[in-house]
Amino acid sequence: MGNITLEKVSESYMDVLKELGNIGAGNAMTALSQMLGCKVDMRVPQVKLLDFQEVGAMMGGEEQIMVGVFLGVEGDITGSMMFLVEKASAKHLIAKLMMGMAPEGDDFSEMELSAMKEVGNIITGAYLNSLATITNLKIFPTPPELAVDMAGAILSVPAIQFGIIGDKLLLIQSQFFDEVEIDGYFILIPDLDSYGKILGSLGIPVE
Repeated sequence: MGNITLEKVSESYMDVLKELGNIGAGNAMTALSQMLGCKVDMRVPQVKLLDFQEVGAMMGGEEQIMVGVFLGVEGDITGSMMFLVEKASAKHLIAKLMMGMAPEGDDFSEMELSAMKEVGNIITGAYLNSLATITNLKIFPTPPELAVDMAGAILSVPAIQFGIIGDKLLLIQSQFFDEVEIDGYFILIPDLDSYGKILGSLGIPVE
Protein backbone atom coordinates (compact mmCIF):
# COMPACT_ATOMS: atom_id res chain seq x y z
CA MET A 1 0.00 0.00 0.00
CA GLY A 2 2.91 2.29 0.68
CA ASN A 3 3.92 2.10 -3.00
CA ILE A 4 0.93 4.00 -4.33
CA THR A 5 1.64 7.51 -5.58
CA LEU A 6 -0.61 9.85 -7.47
CA GLU A 7 1.81 9.70 -10.38
CA LYS A 8 0.98 5.99 -10.68
CA VAL A 9 -2.78 6.29 -10.44
CA SER A 10 -3.97 4.14 -13.32
CA GLU A 11 -7.01 4.73 -15.50
CA SER A 12 -9.14 2.35 -13.44
CA TYR A 13 -8.17 4.26 -10.29
CA MET A 14 -9.02 7.53 -11.99
CA ASP A 15 -12.42 6.19 -13.04
CA VAL A 16 -13.18 5.32 -9.40
CA LEU A 17 -11.90 8.67 -8.15
CA LYS A 18 -14.01 10.44 -10.79
CA GLU A 19 -17.10 8.51 -9.72
CA LEU A 20 -16.44 9.39 -6.08
CA GLY A 21 -16.03 13.01 -7.17
CA ASN A 22 -19.35 12.95 -9.07
CA ILE A 23 -21.32 11.45 -6.19
CA GLY A 24 -19.67 13.68 -3.59
CA ALA A 25 -20.29 16.85 -5.59
CA GLY A 26 -23.90 15.78 -6.27
CA ASN A 27 -24.58 15.29 -2.56
CA ALA A 28 -22.90 18.60 -1.78
CA MET A 29 -25.17 20.42 -4.25
CA THR A 30 -28.26 18.74 -2.77
CA ALA A 31 -27.18 20.00 0.67
CA LEU A 32 -26.59 23.49 -0.75
CA SER A 33 -30.02 23.48 -2.40
CA GLN A 34 -31.67 22.60 0.93
CA MET A 35 -29.65 25.22 2.75
CA LEU A 36 -30.54 28.00 0.29
CA GLY A 37 -34.14 26.85 -0.05
CA CYS A 38 -34.01 26.90 -3.85
CA LYS A 39 -33.27 24.54 -6.72
CA VAL A 40 -29.59 24.30 -7.59
CA ASP A 41 -28.74 22.74 -10.95
CA MET A 42 -25.35 21.17 -11.56
CA ARG A 43 -23.36 20.18 -14.62
CA VAL A 44 -21.37 16.95 -14.58
CA PRO A 45 -18.29 17.72 -12.46
CA GLN A 46 -14.84 17.74 -14.03
CA VAL A 47 -12.46 15.53 -12.06
CA LYS A 48 -8.78 16.04 -12.77
CA LEU A 49 -5.40 15.09 -11.38
CA LEU A 50 -3.31 18.26 -11.63
CA ASP A 51 -0.08 19.92 -10.63
CA PHE A 52 -0.49 22.69 -8.10
CA GLN A 53 0.51 25.27 -10.72
CA GLU A 54 -2.26 24.05 -13.04
CA VAL A 55 -4.90 24.38 -10.31
CA GLY A 56 -4.32 28.12 -9.92
CA ALA A 57 -4.56 28.55 -13.71
CA MET A 58 -7.89 26.69 -13.79
CA MET A 59 -9.31 29.17 -11.30
CA GLY A 60 -8.44 32.12 -13.52
CA GLY A 61 -4.83 32.55 -12.43
CA GLU A 62 -3.01 32.48 -9.12
CA GLU A 63 -3.91 36.12 -8.46
CA GLN A 64 -7.66 35.48 -8.72
CA ILE A 65 -9.29 36.42 -5.40
CA MET A 66 -11.00 33.32 -4.01
CA VAL A 67 -12.87 32.39 -0.87
CA GLY A 68 -11.59 29.07 0.45
CA VAL A 69 -12.89 26.83 3.22
CA PHE A 70 -10.22 24.43 4.47
CA LEU A 71 -10.67 21.54 6.87
CA GLY A 72 -8.80 18.50 8.04
CA VAL A 73 -9.99 14.93 7.54
CA GLU A 74 -9.61 12.38 10.34
CA GLY A 75 -10.74 8.84 11.14
CA ASP A 76 -9.97 5.85 8.92
CA ILE A 77 -8.41 8.21 6.39
CA THR A 78 -6.42 11.36 7.06
CA GLY A 79 -5.70 14.41 4.97
CA SER A 80 -7.46 17.63 4.15
CA MET A 81 -10.14 19.08 1.93
CA MET A 82 -10.84 22.49 0.46
CA PHE A 83 -13.81 24.13 -1.20
CA LEU A 84 -13.13 27.31 -3.17
CA VAL A 85 -15.31 29.79 -5.05
CA GLU A 86 -14.57 33.15 -6.63
CA LYS A 87 -15.22 36.18 -4.44
CA ALA A 88 -18.25 37.35 -6.49
CA SER A 89 -19.76 33.85 -6.33
CA ALA A 90 -19.28 33.77 -2.56
CA LYS A 91 -21.09 37.13 -2.30
CA HIS A 92 -23.99 35.68 -4.33
CA LEU A 93 -24.25 32.57 -2.13
CA ILE A 94 -24.17 34.67 1.05
CA ALA A 95 -26.85 37.05 -0.26
CA LYS A 96 -29.10 34.06 -1.08
CA LEU A 97 -28.50 32.57 2.36
CA MET A 98 -29.21 35.86 4.13
CA MET A 99 -32.32 36.58 2.02
CA GLY A 100 -30.67 39.58 0.37
CA MET A 101 -29.74 41.15 3.72
CA ALA A 102 -26.00 40.84 3.20
CA PRO A 103 -24.23 44.21 3.50
CA GLU A 104 -23.12 45.86 0.26
CA GLY A 105 -19.48 46.56 -0.43
CA ASP A 106 -16.37 44.83 -1.65
CA ASP A 107 -15.13 43.44 1.66
CA PHE A 108 -16.81 40.75 3.72
CA SER A 109 -18.41 41.56 7.06
CA GLU A 110 -17.94 39.21 10.02
CA MET A 111 -21.52 38.03 9.48
CA GLU A 112 -20.85 37.25 5.81
CA LEU A 113 -17.66 35.37 6.62
CA SER A 114 -19.50 33.34 9.24
CA ALA A 115 -22.26 32.53 6.73
CA MET A 116 -19.74 31.50 4.07
CA LYS A 117 -17.91 29.29 6.54
CA GLU A 118 -21.22 27.57 7.27
CA VAL A 119 -21.88 27.10 3.53
CA GLY A 120 -18.43 25.54 3.15
CA ASN A 121 -18.98 23.39 6.23
CA ILE A 122 -22.32 22.02 4.93
CA ILE A 123 -20.98 21.41 1.40
CA THR A 124 -17.75 19.68 2.44
CA GLY A 125 -19.59 17.72 5.15
CA ALA A 126 -22.06 16.37 2.58
CA TYR A 127 -19.17 15.49 0.27
CA LEU A 128 -17.29 13.61 2.98
CA ASN A 129 -20.48 11.86 4.17
CA SER A 130 -21.05 10.46 0.71
CA LEU A 131 -17.43 9.28 0.57
CA ALA A 132 -17.84 7.61 3.98
CA THR A 133 -21.08 5.88 2.88
CA ILE A 134 -19.60 4.55 -0.37
CA THR A 135 -16.36 3.32 1.19
CA ASN A 136 -17.78 2.27 4.56
CA LEU A 137 -14.92 4.15 6.20
CA LYS A 138 -15.21 6.43 9.21
CA ILE A 139 -14.41 9.97 8.05
CA PHE A 140 -14.60 12.99 10.36
CA PRO A 141 -14.04 16.61 9.31
CA THR A 142 -12.29 19.05 11.64
CA PRO A 143 -13.81 22.53 12.21
CA PRO A 144 -13.41 24.59 9.02
CA GLU A 145 -11.13 27.56 8.52
CA LEU A 146 -11.93 30.27 6.00
CA ALA A 147 -9.59 32.44 3.92
CA VAL A 148 -10.18 35.25 1.43
CA ASP A 149 -7.02 35.61 -0.62
CA MET A 150 -5.40 35.05 -3.99
CA ALA A 151 -5.81 31.50 -5.29
CA GLY A 152 -2.05 30.94 -5.15
CA ALA A 153 -1.87 31.94 -1.48
CA ILE A 154 -4.82 29.73 -0.47
CA LEU A 155 -3.43 26.77 -2.42
CA SER A 156 -0.05 27.15 -0.73
CA VAL A 157 -1.60 25.77 2.49
CA PRO A 158 -2.14 22.24 1.12
CA ALA A 159 0.97 22.64 -1.08
CA ILE A 160 3.15 22.91 2.00
CA GLN A 161 1.36 19.99 3.66
CA PHE A 162 1.29 17.88 0.50
CA GLY A 163 4.63 18.80 -1.05
CA ILE A 164 6.43 16.16 0.99
CA ILE A 165 4.81 13.35 -1.01
CA GLY A 166 4.27 14.80 -4.45
CA ASP A 167 2.89 17.74 -6.31
CA LYS A 168 -0.37 16.38 -7.73
CA LEU A 169 -3.83 16.80 -6.28
CA LEU A 170 -7.34 15.69 -7.09
CA LEU A 171 -9.49 18.62 -8.22
CA ILE A 172 -13.26 18.36 -8.68
CA GLN A 173 -14.63 21.38 -10.55
CA SER A 174 -18.37 21.61 -10.07
CA GLN A 175 -20.43 24.15 -12.04
CA PHE A 176 -23.75 24.88 -10.39
CA PHE A 177 -26.32 27.59 -10.84
CA ASP A 178 -29.65 29.00 -9.74
CA GLU A 179 -29.89 32.28 -11.66
CA VAL A 180 -26.11 32.76 -11.52
CA GLU A 181 -23.54 30.23 -12.70
CA ILE A 182 -20.91 29.43 -10.10
CA ASP A 183 -17.70 27.44 -10.39
CA GLY A 184 -16.99 25.60 -7.15
CA TYR A 185 -13.75 23.69 -6.66
CA PHE A 186 -13.37 20.74 -4.31
CA ILE A 187 -9.81 19.69 -3.58
CA LEU A 188 -9.42 16.40 -1.75
CA ILE A 189 -5.99 15.66 -0.36
CA PRO A 190 -5.82 12.32 1.44
CA ASP A 191 -2.38 11.15 2.44
CA LEU A 192 -1.06 8.29 0.31
CA ASP A 193 -2.00 5.51 2.74
CA SER A 194 -5.53 6.87 2.66
CA TYR A 195 -5.69 6.55 -1.13
CA GLY A 196 -4.89 2.88 -0.65
CA LYS A 197 -7.63 2.54 1.98
CA ILE A 198 -10.23 4.28 -0.20
CA LEU A 199 -9.45 2.14 -3.24
CA GLY A 200 -9.11 -1.04 -1.14
CA SER A 201 -12.51 -0.45 0.46
CA LEU A 202 -14.01 -0.43 -3.03
CA GLY A 203 -12.41 -3.76 -3.89
CA ILE A 204 -9.62 -2.35 -6.03
CA PRO A 205 -6.35 -4.07 -5.12
CA VAL A 206 -3.50 -1.71 -4.37
CA GLU A 207 0.01 -2.97 -4.93
